[in-house]
Amino acid sequence: MQRTTLLPDNWWDLRAEAVAGEAAAQDVKTLRAENDQLRRALAGRMVIDQACGMVMVLAPCRRGPARNLLVDISRQCHTQLPEVSAAVVAAWEGEPLPRLMHRALGRALRRHYAEDQGCGAPLADEPSARGRP
Repeated sequence: MQRTTLLPDNWWDLRAEAVAGEAAAQDVKTLRAENDQLRRALAGRMVIDQACGMVMVLAPCRRGPARNLLVDISRQCHTQLPEVSAAVVAAWEGEPLPRLMHRALGRALRRHYAEDQGCGAPLADEPSARGRP
C-alpha cells in the first residue's frame, strides 16, 4: 500500500498560530525569524550561483575558482558576497559595475590568469610590486 501526501500550492504561506501562552508565542516568533533568515540565505545563494556561472563563462574555469574569484572581490571591496554577486549579475545585464568592484574584478582576473599560467611573480598593480610593504 502506497501513501501519497498532497500539500496545498501555498504551503509555504501557512502560519503557525500559538494558542497556549507566552512561551508558545515566543517559539513562534523564533521560528518565524529563523524562517526569514533561511529565505534570505537561499535568495543570496541563488544570486551567488548565478554570478559563479557568469564568472565561469568570463574566465573559463570551474566552479571552485569562480567562487574564489567572487570571494576575492568581496574581500577587496569589503562587501558581502551576495552583494558582489548581485552587482556582477546586474553588470552582465547592462548596468555599470561600481568602480571599486570593477578594479577588484580586473585584479582578480589577472591573478587568476597568472595562476593558470603557473606564474608565481607578483602582478604589476599589487602593492608588493610597487615597492610598498
